[in-house]
Amino acid sequence: MHSFLIRDVPERERPRERLIQDGAKALSNQEILAILLRNGTRQESVLQVAGRLIAKFDGLYLLKDAAIEELCSIKGIGEAKAVELSAAIELGRRIHSLIPEERYVIRSPEDVSNYVMEDMRFLQQEHFDCLYLNTKNQVLHRKTIFIGSLNASICHPREIFKEAIKRSAASIICLHNHPSGDPAPSREDIEVTKRLTESGKVLGIELLDHIIIGDRKFVSLKEQGYVI
Repeated sequence: MHSFLIRDVPERERPRERLIQDGAKALSNQEILAILLRNGTRQESVLQVAGRLIAKFDGLYLLKDAAIEELCSIKGIGEAKAVELSAAIELGRRIHSLIPEERYVIRSPEDVSNYVMEDMRFLQQEHFDCLYLNTKNQVLHRKTIFIGSLNASICHPREIFKEAIKRSAASIICLHNHPSGDPAPSREDIEVTKRLTESGKVLGIELLDHIIIGDRKFVSLKEQGYVI
């Protein structure tokens, strides 16, 4: 019976190429193990070696506790590959056991102010930041989108919502500081807010508020009626 080698597999169907194109979740356990093993033997493709590995350890269930010696008992797996597999399994175990950090919850404009006031009230230039929130209004990520005077041409929705999509955010809160210390909104602030509100509606990612930070003072454009 002819044993196929990985070079016999069409390039687009090879595990590494499939991971790049379709993402790791699209791969079978056998294909993921094949990527970690990297190569097979003269007689067998790396996919076949990975298949025997899975068969030997009853899928992933027993593999997670396999000793180096047990891994080396598989033809085609030497000590170096066994060590790499063991390290990858341990890394996965540690990631799985991570305790999620407590995320800051936004319930009001005051919560936003408390979260950013000390960071932003002394800044000498305007900083436009976004908070990206999950469905529980917990802060997933904070990012400075740009630094400089706010205007509609610079503050493009594409840059703001690109990060929201990347983070799978349910909603966003925009905020920027006024170095003068006076948080009263300008005409440009209001125009940008309306533009972002409409963009969020199109994308299904709600703009919850746009907060302007002054010196120990803030203005919520939601409370002012500009975020609907």
